[in-house]
Amino acid sequence: MVRYADDSIFCFQYEEDAVNFYQEFIKRLAKFGLEISQEKTKIIKLNKGDNAPEDGDKDNSFDFLGFTHYIGKDKDGRKRVKRKTSKKKYKASLLRCKEWMRRNRNVPTKQFMKILKAKIQGHCNYYGITDNRAAVSDYIDECKRLLYKWLNMKKPNEEL
Repeated sequence: MVRYADDSIFCFQYEEDAVNFYQEFIKRLAKFGLEISQEKTKIIKLNKGDNAPEDGDKDNSFDFLGFTHYIGKDKDGRKRVKRKTSKKKYKASLLRCKEWMRRNRNVPTKQFMKILKAKIQGHCNYYGITDNRAAVSDYIDECKRLLYKWLNMKKPNEEL
């Protein structure tokens, strides 16, 4: 079970166990006047693929809390659930960074860099989990590229 606030994931080895749990869970919640959100609830079977899902490969993965969860192998070759930044959240984070740079381009460079560093650190603190090194590294590289572009657009006599 993975839980965050009112969102949860329950993992089972066998589909039959998942179906039984789901039916009992609905009954249990009803005793307290609660119900699950049908549009956000589903039973999925993760295929035993060995690699991260490709774009649009929804059958072998699911998104939860900004991460795409998929089946992969650990360093000893055993199958396990792995996580990487979801494409939707990755793109949204880069867009927010770009927009923030655009809106704050007149802030003195020293102050600008301090704030940007904190923003990137916040992203790394949230998304910096096992198996997600590549996505975090790519995010940092893209932010550097955006920063380089922004710095080259500054006028030569502006404060650095």
